[in-house]
Amino acid sequence: MALVPDPRPLDTCVWQSLTGAHRAFSVGTDTVRRYAPGFSPIIGFANPEEPDWEALATLCAPGEHLYTGAWAGPVPPGWTLDLDSAAWQMVWQGGLPEPDPEAPFVPLTASHAPQMVDLAARLRPGPFGLRTLELGDYLGYLEQGQLIAMAGERFQAGPFREVSGVCTEPSHQGRGLARRLMLALIRRQCQRGQVPFLHVMRDNARARQIYERMGFVAYREMIVRVISRAQPIHDSTSPSTP
Repeated sequence: MALVPDPRPLDTCVWQSLTGAHRAFSVGTDTVRRYAPGFSPIIGFANPEEPDWEALATLCAPGEHLYTGAWAGPVPPGWTLDLDSAAWQMVWQGGLPEPDPEAPFVPLTASHAPQMVDLAARLRPGPFGLRTLELGDYLGYLEQGQLIAMAGERFQAGPFREVSGVCTEPSHQGRGLARRLMLALIRRQCQRGQVPFLHVMRDNARARQIYERMGFVAYREMIVRVISRAQPIHDSTSPSTP
């Protein structure tokens, strides 16, 4: 099935986000950038085939875990490969979702950030920081003041806008909360003239099937790696990961 529009901007979605729509939230050079501390610890190389490791070393603390896609080369001395995996990029082809006037979700704000980080740390939908919600719209379900489900937006590459951070408390799964949040975000993106997309880890076949039933189509499999810079020999500190 041919995807519409041309999906090639997704091949460099991290770099396009860090140098484009989210440049104000990033730090770095013209060869490597990352989301600033407090956001998700994600990096992008201008040329993944020739990564600028020297510049990246100045942007991170020893031991900090950094997420990167597209780069598949050898790990240089002084760096550790903590995860070597892959994810599917999936693009929305399902049209404009119908409105859901009965969905009692709320916009998530900075006051919800600690609960959002806690939920993401336990359910692991992807890297998440206290300021990640500034990257786009985030919606959630609350019960008795507690966040039980959320979904939001992250990368933006050309017309493509990512749906991200999707997770639900295990005791509330099976109620369709995440799906309703996703469809609300997808509807907003479609109304803006954007094309929703998402990432799902290669080994999460169940999630991929759910997204396909919703209206997403697989575009490509991409490399996902987590790296960290080695601790100095005489440095006993343990820097925290955003």
